[in-house]
Amino acid sequence: MKILAIDPGSAESAWVVFETSTSEIVGKGKRPNGFALQIFERVDADRCVIEMIASYGMAVGASVFDTCVWIGRFAEAWDRREFDGELPAEFLFRKDVKLCLCGSMRAKDANIRQAIIDRYPASGGGKNPQVGTKKDPGPLYGVKADIWAALGVAITASELIEGATR
Repeated sequence: MKILAIDPGSAESAWVVFETSTSEIVGKGKRPNGFALQIFERVDADRCVIEMIASYGMAVGASVFDTCVWIGRFAEAWDRREFDGELPAEFLFRKDVKLCLCGSMRAKDANIRQAIIDRYPASGGGKNPQVGTKKDPGPLYGVKADIWAALGVAITASELIEGATR
């Protein structure tokens, strides 16, 4: 099964298309939201999981509300697709990613990144062979910035789906 995992932002969003049976990244990127929306409408995936905003009682700015609008637009675009047996867009909170990958709500982005790296074979070149180099890429080559967050959503969704089917 292929999961489209989205890390939404107010202006740009990152995504990963993740093959659950092999844990392979078959597509990834970060683009302005309007362009990303067009990609999500036609991407080859079976499920769509979007990182959702959670309220922790703190005041938020306009960018958080802009992100919420884009989350809705991405979900609507996915749900509008007319494929047989397709599931509606699903939402996953950051806390779920932290708990799944790191076992702690205190985990930071660097901890999540390292937990992801630890799941992949050291098959590339350079000082971080899971990522590798341009000349000798590893399985995580090209994953950077917010794409790490999208990959965390994909892995967590994959494990939650797998756990639910056992």
